[in-house]
Amino acid sequence: MFNGGHEDTKREEIFTYAEKKYHVKPEYLWRKYPTYAVLKHSDNHKWFDLVMEVKAENLGLDGKELLDVMDIKLDPENIELLQDESEFLPAYHMNKGHWLSIEISKVDSKQICNLLDNSYELTK
Repeated sequence: MFNGGHEDTKREEIFTYAEKKYHVKPEYLWRKYPTYAVLKHSDNHKWFDLVMEVKAENLGLDGKELLDVMDIKLDPENIELLQDESEFLPAYHMNKGHWLSIEISKVDSKQICNLLDNSYELTK
């Protein structure tokens, strides 16, 4: 499914997975942020994933480099458990009690797919 390669490739693989499983394509909604892509339900238009490039410092990390992150919705208990791991961060620009940011280059493809599936179900 994912080859675990370059972040741009991993980002595209997330979009391919979502298209094959949920029949949705990324939407680029903001001219100011051309790399921010939203995945949303085709019926109710609720978001279940937001993929974006964010400066490390804006995520509470050291450095100024851009990181590919995805925001997904999870149960609050799961958010609390996952945030003990460095690749899982408080949600960037979303409700931190219900959304989680993930540094996609540091998470394996199976876990990304499982989390994406969970987010899809929670946003039905």
